[in-house]
Amino acid sequence: MDTLKIPLESLYDKIQSMYKLVVLASMRALELNAGAAQLTEQESNNVLLTALHEIQEEKITYAQIDK
Repeated sequence: MDTLKIPLESLYDKIQSMYKLVVLASMRALELNAGAAQLTEQESNNVLLTALHEIQEEKITYAQIDK
């Protein structure tokens, strides 16, 4: 079983919002599940953990669009 080895506080510090963190990680996990290439050397079969590692390593970010 894969485990999260990233402190949640460090993820929160990068995104500044738990809601945005959850949305970003879930969107990236969906992309990985659909066959997108991993951006990290993470050896996990769990797409959510891979997405969180990518966020931790700042391989993926988000842009807020003002309407």
